[in-house]
Amino acid sequence: MKKFNKKSLTVFILAGLALSLALAFAISPFASSSPDGLEKVAEDKGFLEKAEETTPAWQHAPISDYEFPGLAESHPAWATAVAGLSGTTAIFLLAWGLALVLKKKETAQDQPASTSSKTGGG
Repeated sequence: MKKFNKKSLTVFILAGLALSLALAFAISPFASSSPDGLEKVAEDKGFLEKAEETTPAWQHAPISDYEFPGLAESHPAWATAVAGLSGTTAIFLLAWGLALVLKKKETAQDQPASTSSKTGGG
């Protein structure tokens, strides 16, 4: 497996992030307001109204209905674009943090094995 140097990997990740953020910001205002597939089938088959309303454990979503709070009334397209931008950023940061934690665990597990092989054990 080819190893990448740290600089090229960082450039690749940042370029991917920039592309993702640009797409999230530019395309999310064009998202369909139509119901999703399951909801559409439930409407067509006539059992949508039979669905039970349950109270979720988390009652207040930070960005409900894909509209950033405070912008929805005055600028609906901007509210959706900013929601897409912030959601993409949040997921990237979560993934980056998880990668750092997993890398630290991997490095800690590999450390004793690599030092013992360098001391002439084999």
